[in-house]
Amino acid sequence: MHIIVVGGGQTGSYLASLLAGDGHVVRVVEHRRNLIAKLENELPKECVVFGNGSDAATLEEAGILRADVVVSVTGDDEVNLVVSMLAKMEYGVSRVIARVNNPRNSWMFNQGMGVDVGINQADILARFVQEGLDLKDVYTLMKLGLGEEEHSIVQIEVRPDAKVAGKPLKDIELPGQTVLIAIMRAGEILIPNGSTVLSEGDSIIAFTDGAGREGIRHAFA
Repeated sequence: MHIIVVGGGQTGSYLASLLAGDGHVVRVVEHRRNLIAKLENELPKECVVFGNGSDAATLEEAGILRADVVVSVTGDDEVNLVVSMLAKMEYGVSRVIARVNNPRNSWMFNQGMGVDVGINQADILARFVQEGLDLKDVYTLMKLGLGEEEHSIVQIEVRPDAKVAGKPLKDIELPGQTVLIAIMRAGEILIPNGSTVLSEGDSIIAFTDGAGREGIRHAFA
């Protein structure tokens, strides 16, 4: 499939790497020049498109006329909605997926706005059903894939004596195939970035593989 990922931050770049590794044709659209070199180091250069994902010309450069899927994962809900409407209504892309950053905006991420699937971190927490404590303090929220390719969305709480408490994420070494999705703090959902400082009692939601689960436990518990 031809897949366009709008947003080349941590989530977008990792998603693109996974999809490219599965044999899909992937194009990542990113407007921040400081991230372009990083993306080109992680992906083949032809996968990286510099420009604004809400601009039709940029989307056409990324191949939207033949795209099967568009995924907009920027940190701006307005941009994600504009990308979704363009992809669905202007170009007729069959599958449009968008990230919801602010849970209060989730009602707008619907098919009427061009969104087939809105990924809302708050929903992940709201639908939390504990499968069991498979590693001390690490709870499984969702399993994806099977066998050696299995990945999971997991939850862990930052303990009072955790080494990471009081540190920004950019100073914390995460296991290889691990991406932090959200932080729940005092009833609020935070979208993490490198400058986010972890606090005692934070509930961390992360995407990781089997090998990364033990590393997460050591890092956060």
